[in-house]
Amino acid sequence: MNQKELKELIEFLIEKDIAEFELERGDVKVRIKRGTETVVQSAPDARYFAVHAAPPPAPDLATNPAVAPAAASPSKESAPEPEAGLHMVHSPIVGTFYECPSPGSPPFVKVGDTVEVGQVLCIVEAMKLMNEIEADLAGEIVTKLISNGQPIEYGQDLFAIRPRK
Repeated sequence: MNQKELKELIEFLIEKDIAEFELERGDVKVRIKRGTETVVQSAPDARYFAVHAAPPPAPDLATNPAVAPAAASPSKESAPEPEAGLHMVHSPIVGTFYECPSPGSPPFVKVGDTVEVGQVLCIVEAMKLMNEIEADLAGEIVTKLISNGQPIEYGQDLFAIRPRK
């Protein structure tokens, strides 16, 4: 492709208002991408909005003291407060958590194990790919926060590690 053909191609793309074009002819590959002069930002779609559940009303302890012990007991679903100084290992991807390399084999780590930097803690399967999650600091596994085979989200806490001193 010579310079005259290239110039004609560019003029044609401008005339037809084509923003991006790619041509491959033998061992010659041409890609033309025109920038846009103005950027129009659209308003958020009004069809989608957040719905938040209202918190349950606080019990009136003065009129009903029998409610106080039940309200004070921790809920089974609430996450335990992380111990001060613990390092949380987060999932870098969305997928399925596996604690061992194959069914029936022992887990990579258990609570109480000492781990080194780079040691495999678990596998997260995403799109049929097995991704090994490694420890990013040396220390002791204090808590495993996910069950084997459980789906996990990006950034979700997987393990709590007490750093080695």
